[in-house]
Amino acid sequence: MLDKLKKIWRILAKPSVHYSLGFLTIGGFIAGIIFWGGFNTALEATNTEKFCISCHEMEDNVYRELQTTIHFTNRSGVRATCPDCHVPHKWTDKIARKMQASKEVWGKIFGTINTREKFEAHRRELAEHEWARLKANDSLECRNCHNFDYMDFTRQSPRAAEAHSTSLASGEKTCIDCHKGIAHHLPDMKGVKGY
Repeated sequence: MLDKLKKIWRILAKPSVHYSLGFLTIGGFIAGIIFWGGFNTALEATNTEKFCISCHEMEDNVYRELQTTIHFTNRSGVRATCPDCHVPHKWTDKIARKMQASKEVWGKIFGTINTREKFEAHRRELAEHEWARLKANDSLECRNCHNFDYMDFTRQSPRAAEAHSTSLASGEKTCIDCHKGIAHHLPDMKGVKGY
């Protein structure tokens, strides 16, 4: 067994002595394609609503709340899923968000929000993290579907048209500044500006 390990190590230490450069190049290219394909397959598999609500914490809390909103059922039949609002569509932004979300797995592992009571106790903190993230990226996920350039202010309420044509247009505010709780119940909003 030790001899086999030494032989494998010699091959790995100096592969060009044992294999041609062409073989190594083609082998590396094929391995790269397999790795890239596997990576993207895993990335897309974790970017589905089915994956998001596979945790009972999400299914029993925020997913149930989403089901009562216009983002779930509406007159046009266009439905937003968890990744539509919580994961950017652009690949580089998506990777950054996935790395950030990997930290959230600790909450699942350690049961931080595994009951309704624990979830409610952390709701404000969770909401504030999400609001800050959306504020920092200028509500990028909202803009994947809602494009300012195509807004018809004449079909909006006077208050909405005023806010969109001034504060949003100037960059003074972003979507999340006014639309907190658009798809989920709000936490206790004491001390939050505008509420």
